[in-house]
Amino acid sequence: MARFRLTVDTGGTFSDFVYVNEATGAISVAKVPSTPDDPSRAILAGVELLIEQGVAPADIAYVCHGTTVGTNALLEGKGVRTGLIVTKGFRGIYEVAEQSRPHGPTIFDIGYTRPTMLAPPSRTGEAEERVAFDGEVLTPLNEVALRRTIRDLAAQDMKSIAVCYLFSFLAPQHERRTREIIAEEAPDVEVSLSSDIVPLIREYYRLSTTVINAYLQPILARYIDNLDARLKNAGVTTPQKYIMQSNGGMSTFAETAKKAVATVLSGPAGGIVASVRAAQTSGFPNLITFDMGGTSCDVALIKDGAATISNRGKVEGRDVALPMIDINTVSAGGGTLAGVDRFGELIVGPQSAGAQPGPACYGRGGKRPTITDCNLVLGYLSPDNFLGGKMTLDTSAAHEAVETEIARPLKMETSAAAEGVVRIINVKMEEAIKAISTMRGHDLRDFMLLAFGGAGPLHACRMAAELGMKGVLVPLHPGVYSAMGLVMSDVKHDYLRSKLTAISKASEAEVNAAFAELEKQARADLAREDFADKSIRIEYALDMRYAGQGYEMTIPCAVPLAPGDLKKLRANFDEEHCKSFGHTAPDEPVEIVSWRLRGVGLVPPVQLPVYAPTGAPLEKAVRATRKARFDGVDIECPVYQREGLDVGVSFTGPALIDQLDCTTVMPPGFCARVDTHKNLVITMGAA
Repeated sequence: MARFRLTVDTGGTFSDFVYVNEATGAISVAKVPSTPDDPSRAILAGVELLIEQGVAPADIAYVCHGTTVGTNALLEGKGVRTGLIVTKGFRGIYEVAEQSRPHGPTIFDIGYTRPTMLAPPSRTGEAEERVAFDGEVLTPLNEVALRRTIRDLAAQDMKSIAVCYLFSFLAPQHERRTREIIAEEAPDVEVSLSSDIVPLIREYYRLSTTVINAYLQPILARYIDNLDARLKNAGVTTPQKYIMQSNGGMSTFAETAKKAVATVLSGPAGGIVASVRAAQTSGFPNLITFDMGGTSCDVALIKDGAATISNRGKVEGRDVALPMIDINTVSAGGGTLAGVDRFGELIVGPQSAGAQPGPACYGRGGKRPTITDCNLVLGYLSPDNFLGGKMTLDTSAAHEAVETEIARPLKMETSAAAEGVVRIINVKMEEAIKAISTMRGHDLRDFMLLAFGGAGPLHACRMAAELGMKGVLVPLHPGVYSAMGLVMSDVKHDYLRSKLTAISKASEAEVNAAFAELEKQARADLAREDFADKSIRIEYALDMRYAGQGYEMTIPCAVPLAPGDLKKLRANFDEEHCKSFGHTAPDEPVEIVSWRLRGVGLVPPVQLPVYAPTGAPLEKAVRATRKARFDGVDIECPVYQREGLDVGVSFTGPALIDQLDCTTVMPPGFCARVDTHKNLVITMGAA
């Protein structure tokens, strides 16, 4: 019997599905309207679509889910009531954070407002305990006083408590005993320990990450339990059920329920995994990924076929000290609302119409114009061929919304108003691209723009031209590309040990011993998840810095280290520091700050097909012609059906390319060709 893989990426407007028949390699896709009140309902609808095709539930052998449940709870401030316990005398760490405001452009923002504290001082308790910088216990844990503190917090109706003690990354026993006492005094309260979540030097980042986990963990755990129960009730009983993590790897349902903070970039991470595969197979190793969905736009940089992984990032101004793909997100999507404010100024975003009521053209009660409505007014979308004809767009409702809310107040033509809105949202997304490219020293002329998401290919060509990029790459299934990435993902667990060590005083044996301890844990965890030793890959790295620096660089290494390898690692550090910062200090002492290890459970890869030409002429792919507006001019242009475009064909713009999961807009002056992976390769100039 054929076995199937099912992956689903939950978006603000649609939930995207990819189904893979493991016996034949056949891939099919689907889009289902999201159900924000309970995303698992949309997931079950996608499961039922596969079952309706004759697939037995027991033959669904693999499920992977990219979720925004934790992300949305954090962004919308809808986490649980969270308390915090810290070492006595250090209750101000969370409130002080780095300083009064973050580094970078924000320091000049006179209107800057700090994010609200998820565990404010009124819900922060202190524990009498103290561990020294070397792990020695200076003050034993006062359990009597701690019980009083826990009872006081429980009386404030806490649902979750974060525990973060000074130097617990070296000596976690006080935190672990605190968890036991909380279980005795407040058994219904969830607990997050910093020594479990991120045993990292620098107490503020460790504390912030742990508090976020405590704030989200009960919500995500409840959601995963509900989803798991629904899948089992539907007959999907496979143990291979995973959630996408921010680091670009998967984790089991059970492990994810314990570490919710690791999913804050779960949604967009799948698209980056698929993009890395595209960079390795398309002939374009340098890509800027452009994922525009219903509510947001996510961009990332892929250089030489590899994505950038950051060991620390921010989500809505909140610090997360876990490995994550370096993704820049802005509030710009197909559902982004536009309008005119009381001063007569055109405003685009950041509010979104979401899945309900959605754009005016969806006919679900929305009255305010969105980016999708503007694209429909401009003629870019086919009203009778949306989602492959499964959904009809109301053109008159879109015109009325744009005219009433924008054109009439601004005394403009409706089409001109719609075009202005699209230009504004394009500029906003272009700034997001610059932030991860030109502002970091990269030349955009070396990069292709990989456009995906339900709305990415609608905007990509114009943006690539304005940014001076090489061109645009549109994959075969752009509207479900993040779900496609979930098919290509492996299971990944990150492990960390922080201990300041002068590299001149360290030995290769000492470094090997520290890694061996982490590797033992990684292999045991992956073995429990049914990965044989031959299906496990271990990756090693050291965080290093010049003594006294306030930041580190992560330097990969091969283990076990042989005599003399630490000197080579020191030289590698100097070289990487020069590349990143333009200077080096080879005579200054260097410290190892942290040992990092990643355990990878290798999932059997899905081989994406390579297509041969069939000889079908370009004319066969033309399904209609339609007027579309480009730079203030309405132009009659062909509408191609993407599925009918043969490998090797090329054509020039203006053109519109329809397919089930999205539409690609190609303005005048562009040329497209179809490569052997059925990617659309779009560049400026003639065919």
